[in-house]
Amino acid sequence: MPDTGYAVIAILVTAAVTWSLRALPFAVLAPLRASATVQYLSTRMPAGVMVILVVYCLRDLPVTQSRAIAPLAALAVTIGLHLWRRNALLSILAGTAVHVALASTVFAH
Repeated sequence: MPDTGYAVIAILVTAAVTWSLRALPFAVLAPLRASATVQYLSTRMPAGVMVILVVYCLRDLPVTQSRAIAPLAALAVTIGLHLWRRNALLSILAGTAVHVALASTVFAH
């Protein structure tokens, strides 16, 4: 069993490393907040990430089969509702609800 001094030093080292790892991103990113590139990316990346996620989720969708109707209908509801209301949370929740309702009732196997 290690002595008390060893345990205290181990806890202090662990605490210092944890604190440093949590504080480091804020210290490194602080100068980047004024960067024009970062500001440009912050306005463009959310849409780009959503497009990548949609492509990733629908890449293996068998479009010629009836089971593709639920995700495609959900996607149409999500896009349409977002274009109409401009509310991401509402759009995502409605699209998810449509997909779950169709997949668990109409197109359940």
